[in-house]
Amino acid sequence: MNPGDLSDVLLVLVAGLGAGLLISTIGVASLVSFPVLVAVGLPPVVANASNTVGLVPAGLSGSFGYREELRENPAATLRVLLVCMVGAAGGAWLLLLLPPGVFEVVVPWLILFTCLLVGVQPWLAGWLRRRQGPDAAPREEMGPVTTVFATLTGVYGGYFGAGSGVMMVAVLGLGTDLELRVVNGLKTLAILASNVVATAVFLVFADLDWTAIGLLAAGSVGGGYVGARVGRRLRPTVFRVLVVLGGVTAAVLLM
Repeated sequence: MNPGDLSDVLLVLVAGLGAGLLISTIGVASLVSFPVLVAVGLPPVVANASNTVGLVPAGLSGSFGYREELRENPAATLRVLLVCMVGAAGGAWLLLLLPPGVFEVVVPWLILFTCLLVGVQPWLAGWLRRRQGPDAAPREEMGPVTTVFATLTGVYGGYFGAGSGVMMVAVLGLGTDLELRVVNGLKTLAILASNVVATAVFLVFADLDWTAIGLLAAGSVGGGYVGARVGRRLRPTVFRVLVVLGGVTAAVLLM
């Protein structure tokens, strides 16, 4: 991008702020920032990699904002961190090795499916609890199936990432009985883990636009923290509605 164009600079800065807010709330940050980077002239692959690097500060500040929620379940926090880092490493390599747009047809439908899961999660979770019986202990740790799907979400986060937060909410919401505010904190941490690992790969092997990265980082760091303060206070129903609306919007724009 052209750092001398004030309108482009302001646009990317504001996009960073909005993306930071979305990372810590409904998890569709790339819905805002990625299209803006393309609009200011970055090629899609450069925009994707630069977007990932530029949003790391938002994940850091958002995770700090959710620090109380993350401390409530250290085992789940550590598991999410590890599996998303492993998955994101594979996803970042896929981005560099595969032809651009290879998943363009699949991604919108994948996001729509996970939005459906988020929307019906209370009923599905209730059905699962009834099947387990009244004496079953709350599922506070990630089982093998949940871990596999969390890892796959990390792969997607490292590859592209648009809607990865929605996917993680669906995975954790169905695979555990954790409170939604804790799930929101874990989702934010998952996005951070994916972005950090992908950044390590992109710094060595990808073309990056450092002007765009700097502007996104400057805008997103405050947005991530403010979003966490908002996200932890959202009522579960309101949170789900916002997640589904954000995910559907992302899917439609990617079609």
